[in-house]
Amino acid sequence: MNNPFLKAESIAQIQRLMDEAGILEDDLDERFILGSGSGGQKVNKTSSAVQLIHRPTNTVVKTQETRSREINRWLARRKLVETILEKVHGEESKRRKEEAKIRRQKKRRSRKQKAKVLADKRHNAAIKQNRKAVSTDE
Repeated sequence: MNNPFLKAESIAQIQRLMDEAGILEDDLDERFILGSGSGGQKVNKTSSAVQLIHRPTNTVVKTQETRSREINRWLARRKLVETILEKVHGEESKRRKEEAKIRRQKKRRSRKQKAKVLADKRHNAAIKQNRKAVSTDE
């Protein structure tokens, strides 16, 4: 764990979360697998992606966020803890809420929604037009 990008506080926080969720290192099956997606030769040659299997809950998590195997190990543990806590508490995690929010923001509006927005804009413009001061030039 001599990686300069991996902070000791982060590791300690992940270990605390694992204790909170009741996850033991002995219950984990850890495998280093080839990553997928873009990255070319590097992704095709190195096994830096981490797959964690939590045997008691049969939960599988795969992480390939960085090129470092060591960082991916801890990121996979954090992701596993979030997934298990989410199942236990039945509430959406902060990460999932943020992902859903971004998905909603990127989603394209339907024709009906666009027409409604434009109609509302025209209506508001008409109301504001009536607020203008009356000219007394005559």
